[in-house]
Amino acid sequence: MSTIETQNIEDAIQVPLDELEVRSERWKAYYELTKPGITKMVVLTASAGYFLAVDSPLAFFAQVGNIVHFLFTILGTTMVAAGSCAINHVIERDYDRMMKRTARRPLPSGKLLPSEAMIYGLALCILGIGLLCFINMTTVLLALITLVGYVAVYTPMKTRTELNTLVGAVPGALPAMGGWVAVSGDVTLGSLAMFAIVFFWQLPHFLSLSWMYRQDYAVPGFKMLAVRDESGAIVARHVVLYTICLAAAVIMPFVLGATGIVYAVGSMLLVGYMLMNALRFTREVSSPNARKVLLSSYVFLLGVIILMFADKA
Repeated sequence: MSTIETQNIEDAIQVPLDELEVRSERWKAYYELTKPGITKMVVLTASAGYFLAVDSPLAFFAQVGNIVHFLFTILGTTMVAAGSCAINHVIERDYDRMMKRTARRPLPSGKLLPSEAMIYGLALCILGIGLLCFINMTTVLLALITLVGYVAVYTPMKTRTELNTLVGAVPGALPAMGGWVAVSGDVTLGSLAMFAIVFFWQLPHFLSLSWMYRQDYAVPGFKMLAVRDESGAIVARHVVLYTICLAAAVIMPFVLGATGIVYAVGSMLLVGYMLMNALRFTREVSSPNARKVLLSSYVFLLGVIILMFADKA
C-alpha cells in the first residue's frame, strides 16, 4: 500500500474521531451549564427531605407507584434547579468573562451559544415542572419560586446589594423543603426544618468561598460582603453567626421526632467541626482558613444527610 493511500485512510478515520470529540465537548458543556455542584446538592437534599417525610420507608418503597412518585419528585426538582442554573449562565455570561474562575464556562469560552443555553434551560424547567404536576401543586409552587427566585431575583441582585447572599440561599434551600412537601402535601414543621438546615448551611459555605475569590468577584462589580470587608473580620463573624444558627436548625429533625439519637449526636459533632473551623477563621482571616470552613461545610452536609438516612425514627 502506498504512502498516499495510507494517509487517505488515516484522514478518513480522523474525521469521525474529530466529530466525536466535538460532540463530546458539547455534551460536557451542556452538563456544565447545570452547575453540577449545585445540582448534586439538590438531589441529596431533596432526597433526604422526601425520605424523612415517609412514615415507614420499607413499606413505602415496596410499592412501585411510590418509587415512581419519588423518582418524579427528585427528577422534576433537579431539572428545575438545573434549568435555572443554565439560564443564570446566559444572564451572567458577560460577567463570567471577566473572572478567572468562570472564564472557561461554556458561554464565555464559546463552546455554546447563548440561544442554545437558554433553550436548554427553559426546556429543563418546563419538563421539570411537568413532572412535578404529577406530585402536588404545593411542590410545583416551590419549584416555581426556586426558578423565579434564582433567575429573576437573586441573579440581578448580585450587582446591586450585598443582601443577594441571603436572598440566594432561599431558592437553594427550597428543594429540600420540596422533597418533604412531595410526601406531606403541605408545608409542615418538618419541611421548614429541612429548609432551615440547607438555608443556614449555604451562608458560611458561600461566605468562605466568596472570601477566597473576593478579588475575582470585585472585577465585574458584584456586591459581596467579602469585597467590601477588606480585613475579613466582618465576614468571619458572619460565618460564626450562621454556623451557630445552623446548629439550632440541624437538631430540629430530632426534636420533631423524624430522626433518632444517633443523628442528634452525629449532627452536633459535625456542626461542631464546622464551628471550630469558623472560629479559627475569626482568629486568623486567610484564604487557607476560609478553605477549611468551605471543606468542613461539605463534610457537614454529606454527613448529616447520611445520618438522616441511617437514623430515621
